[in-house]
Amino acid sequence: MKKKVALAILFSLIIAFGLAGCYGKNKDTSQPAASDGKEKGQTSNPESQTLNLYASNEIPTLKTNGIIDGLSATMMMNIMEGLYRANPDQKLTPGMAIDHEVSKDGKTYTFHLRKDAKWSNGTPVTAHDFVFAWQRVLHPDTLSPHAYELDNIVNATEIQDKDNELYGKVDALGVKALDDYTLEVKLNNAIPYFLETLTNVVFYPQNEEYIKSQSDKYALEPENLIYNGPFVLDSWKHEEGWVLKKNSTYWDAQNVKLEKINYKVVKDVSSGVNLYDSNAVDVTNLSSEFVDLYHNHPDFHTTMKREIYFIRFNLKNKYLSNPNIRKAIDMGWDKKEAAEKILKNGSLPAYFLIPEKMVTPPDGKDFRSKYGNFNAEGIEKAKEYWKKGLQELGTDKIELEFLSYDDGQRKSVAEYIKNQLEKNLPGLTIKINQQPNKQKLALEGKQEYDMSHSGWRSDIADPSDFMSIHLSDGPYNWQSYKNAEYDQLVKKAQVDFSDLARRFADLQEAERILIEKDTAISPMYQASDAYLVKPYVKGILSHPNSTYSYKWTYIEGK
Repeated sequence: MKKKVALAILFSLIIAFGLAGCYGKNKDTSQPAASDGKEKGQTSNPESQTLNLYASNEIPTLKTNGIIDGLSATMMMNIMEGLYRANPDQKLTPGMAIDHEVSKDGKTYTFHLRKDAKWSNGTPVTAHDFVFAWQRVLHPDTLSPHAYELDNIVNATEIQDKDNELYGKVDALGVKALDDYTLEVKLNNAIPYFLETLTNVVFYPQNEEYIKSQSDKYALEPENLIYNGPFVLDSWKHEEGWVLKKNSTYWDAQNVKLEKINYKVVKDVSSGVNLYDSNAVDVTNLSSEFVDLYHNHPDFHTTMKREIYFIRFNLKNKYLSNPNIRKAIDMGWDKKEAAEKILKNGSLPAYFLIPEKMVTPPDGKDFRSKYGNFNAEGIEKAKEYWKKGLQELGTDKIELEFLSYDDGQRKSVAEYIKNQLEKNLPGLTIKINQQPNKQKLALEGKQEYDMSHSGWRSDIADPSDFMSIHLSDGPYNWQSYKNAEYDQLVKKAQVDFSDLARRFADLQEAERILIEKDTAISPMYQASDAYLVKPYVKGILSHPNSTYSYKWTYIEGK
C-alpha cells in the first residue's frame, strides 16, 4: 500500500521553530507562523522580496558529509533539498521524492523521485545522486561525523568497522537505484521515525560527476557548488557575509517568494541590535542586557529550543579523570541563577540531557518523570566532593582551561561559571579560552581542552539522538568517555523497537549513568532565544534542530 508523506508515525515531531533556533506558537514563539505564501494582501513586487539577516559566525562547511552545525545545516537546507522537507503545517512534504512505499515489515522503503527536479547546472537529480551521496558519507576517505545517522541502513555499520570484511565497501550499503527515479532503501530494523531522519542534510543528494570535477575545491566557493534547493549561494565574502538568491531551476520555484537573502557576519549582539534599529537587518537575537530593554517591544519574541548546553569534561585530564572533581564542578555553581539572571531569555537550568516535554513513553508520563533532576544537591554537597577529590589527587590546587564560544552572551555564561566555581571550590583556577565556533569545534575534536562549553540539538524527537554523542566509539565522543553499560543500553535502543516501554526505561537508565553515576558532562541549560523580528517578515519556518527554512518566507507591506 502506497503511503504518502503525511504518514502518521509513532513519534510526533514538533517541527516549528524560529530564526535563531526555537519553537512555539503565537506571541512568545520563534517567529510569525509559516505560510504557503498566498496570504491576502501579499506583495508581489520582486524588489521588496529581500530578507536581511545576520549570523554570528562564518559558515563552517557546505559539505553534506562535513562537521555540520546549525548554521551550516540551515544554509544547506535552503540551497539543497533531500527526499522530503518539513512544510508550514509542520508535516513532511515532498522534496525530491513525490511519494514512497513501505514493505509490510517496515524494513524496505521505495521512493519515487520527481522527474522535474534539476541541479542548477541543468543536470537532472536522480536516484543515483542519493546512492552516491550516502555511500560517500560512509567511505573511509570521505567519512562523515554524522555517518551514524545511516546506521540503521543495511550494512552501514559493517562498512564503518575496520575489523569487518565489508569495511570500506560502500557498494554493499542497503540503498539502490532501481532506475533513474526509483530509490530503494533497506533497513536492519523498522524505525518509526525513519522518514524524519531523511530531512537531515547528511541524506541530501550529491552529483558524482560534478563533485569529481571540482576535486578539492568542492563547496569552498559559490562557483564550486551546484544546487537543487529553493536558493543558490550567489556570493560569499568569507568572514563578512554572503547572499542567497532564488533558484530559477528549482522544481517549486513558483512558490518561492523571496528573491534574495542577505547575510552579514556580526559577532556581537549589540551590533546586531543596532542594525535592527536602523532597519539594516530584519531579525536580531537579544542577549540578557537587551532583553531588559526590549521585553515590552511589539517585535519581541521568545521561544524554547530542543537544544541542551553542557560542560564537556576531557577525561584525559589528570584532574578531571577523578569523578569527585567532576561532581563538584557539576554541582558547584547556581544553574538557576545563571539561566534567570545571566541569560534572561527564557532558557531553563538543566540537570539533565533529555529536555522536558520532548517525548512521552508508552506509560503516558514525560521522559523526565522517572528521575527528574540529576546532581541537584547544591553547593555544600559540591564542596564535600571537591575536598574528597583533592585528597584522592594529593593536591590542594587545580588549574583548568574552559573552552567557550566567542559571542558575548555565552562569554557571560562562561565568566559566571568561572567566578562561581572559583568562589565555591577553594584552590580551583579557571582560564577561559574563547574561540570562534569553527576553531572551537576543531579544538574539541582534537580534545585540546580541559572543559568545554558544548551543546547538542536533536534532529528527532527521540532520546537516542542526544545519547549517541557520548557512545565510546561515537564520532562526537570528544572527551574519551567509556562505559560499557551505557554503550549497551543506547546501542540497543537505536535498533530495537520491539518493546517501547523497555526501550525508554533503558534510555532513562543510560542518562542516569551518564550524569548521576559518571558525571561525564555537566548540564548547563536548555536553550531559549529572545529576539526581535520585523512585523513585515512572514513565514520563517524553523525546525527542532535549530535550523531554518526560507522556502515559504516572504515580505509583506514593507
